[in-house]
Amino acid sequence: YFNRANDVTAIEVFTTNPDRIDVFRKAVTEAAQRPIFLVDWRQRNSTFFNALQVERNVMFLILTLIVLVAALNIVSGLIMLVKDKGQDIAILRTMGASQGSVMRVFLITGAAIGVVGTLVGFLLGLVICLNIETIRQFISWMTNTELFSPELYFLSKLPAEVDVGETAAVVIMALTLSFLATLYPSWRAARLDPIEALRYE
Repeated sequence: YFNRANDVTAIEVFTTNPDRIDVFRKAVTEAAQRPIFLVDWRQRNSTFFNALQVERNVMFLILTLIVLVAALNIVSGLIMLVKDKGQDIAILRTMGASQGSVMRVFLITGAAIGVVGTLVGFLLGLVICLNIETIRQFISWMTNTELFSPELYFLSKLPAEVDVGETAAVVIMALTLSFLATLYPSWRAARLDPIEALRYE
């Protein structure tokens, strides 16, 4: 049709390992031994992958805000605990407990809440992530609707992958925020004046 000799204008290369596309691009470029116009699956679907990247960043931000709200709950809970246990703290102080020891008690209490909450959340998230397709099918069966329709999302099943780095970052962030949340209530408990707390008792 184009009156060309025995050559081709385009070659399609298929791979069973699409995640190693950068290695294959280099190999194809070197094998061609001439300037070529190379388009891979990521470039053809660049809009979709950009949207996924934005969604990933937004989800991390939402998760951070959820953890921050949980940390604020720890703060308010500990402040109420300090207010409720004011007389007990005063008695401990009059018996010789130092400010540091009172502060440590409330630090350990708040940190324990944060650690237990983070570990339970991590294990629950891991179980859901490993069984996401089963959960999707169960919800679809319960509601009699098709969640994540293949015609709309181009997915035959709902994929899930546990990223060790991201999971570790979320766990560390949750533990750090829950520890920081205990500092102010613990400081308030340590600064409590035993005379004022016991004045009307």
